[in-house]
Amino acid sequence: MSAEHACIFEDDASLVAHLADWLVDRIAASRGRFALALSGGSTPKPLYELLAAAPRAGRIDWTRVHLFWGDERFVAPDDPQSNYGMTRHALIDHIPIPAANVHPIPADGTPESAAQRYAQTLQDFYGATRLDPARPLFDVNLLGIGDDGHTASLFPGAPQVEETQAWTAAVVGVKPEPRISLTLPVLGSAAAVVFLAAGDKKRAAVARARAHDPAVPAGRVSCEGELLWYLDQNASGGAA
Repeated sequence: MSAEHACIFEDDASLVAHLADWLVDRIAASRGRFALALSGGSTPKPLYELLAAAPRAGRIDWTRVHLFWGDERFVAPDDPQSNYGMTRHALIDHIPIPAANVHPIPADGTPESAAQRYAQTLQDFYGATRLDPARPLFDVNLLGIGDDGHTASLFPGAPQVEETQAWTAAVVGVKPEPRISLTLPVLGSAAAVVFLAAGDKKRAAVARARAHDPAVPAGRVSCEGELLWYLDQNASGGAA
């Protein structure tokens, strides 16, 4: 099981600044390619903006970094709801990362075919169709948590939460737009899983997830490496 730890900060600005520095150091200490899975939403956007700007951007060897996404809405890349689109504007457009190192989730065809194609992308990168606990897919997986305890696009009570074999899932009929999500085994295949959450609206969901309430999808993410919670005081509720 993973080693679990919480890092609690006074506000969300301190949270993202410390997490940006942690990521820079983590990439610098690595060798070879570095697989980073990204989260959408409002909380990580300022993190990506910090990574795109001096001095942090210049300390990262972007030619070694590969970007993936934990989930995506089935919308065009330039749609305001696109996780890829947000990341492109906040980070990708401002850094010297090779285009071949950026692996967005497809948003064409059908949600089911897009999910299958992204699973193939992940398996090609990994070099196998089965995950080995001793060899994680991602070096770091950044995850958010919704007020309802969802993470990526795995929502409470949805059948995709129970998927254990497929690497990806089409999530249709749960939200107004279809989504594609990595499944729990793939989300947990990381040397470090990092949840980031800010604001008192997240407090109850964070508490349930950190207690590993099985009804909360975020609480069911497990990994062989580190499981870190980057929280502000409001999201943590004062719990260390």
